Amino acid sequence: CIRDRLEITHLQQKKTKIKMISYFTWREFDKSVEQIANKCRFKEFSGIYGVPRGGLCLAVALSHKLKIELISEPIKNSLIVDDVYETGITLTTFKNIEGAMFFVLFSKIKPTWWNTVHVTKKSQWIVFPWENTLNSKSDREEYIKKRGLS
Repeated sequence: CIRDRLEITHLQQKKTKIKMISYFTWREFDKSVEQIANKCRFKEFSGIYGVPRGGLCLAVALSHKLKIELISEPIKNSLIVDDVYETGITLTTFKNIEGAMFFVLFSKIKPTWWNTVHVTKKSQWIVFPWENTLNSKSDREEYIKKRGLS
C-alpha cells in the first residue's frame, strides 16, 4: 500500500477539511520508473512525451531507461506520461492520439483507459522529490553514493 511506503503528515485546511500529504522519495520514483519500463519494454513507441510540467521528470527518466527519444508534442504511437491523474482534463486532451499509451505515477481514481503505478485518495496531496527542498542535501548525498562519485 502506498501509505505504508510514504512518510505521511497532516495539514489542516479551511475549517474542518484535512488533506493528507505524502512525500514521494527518489527511491520510490526510481522503482516506479522501473515498473513502467517493464510494462513498456516490448512496445514500439515513436517517442515519449512528458506533459509539462509534472510529466517532464518521468519522461526524461523513462527516455533513458527505455532508450526512447523525448518529443516536444505527442504523436501517433507515442508514450505519454504525467505525474498525477486527478480530474482527467490534461490527459483527455491527448486521448484520441492513435496508438498512444498513457502512464501516470499517481491516479486519484481507478484507471480506465490510462495506466498508473499508484492509486491514491482524492484528498491526498503528493510532494514529489523535485519539489521537496527539505531533503535536497540527503538527496545529493544519496545520488553521489549511488553513482560512486564520492
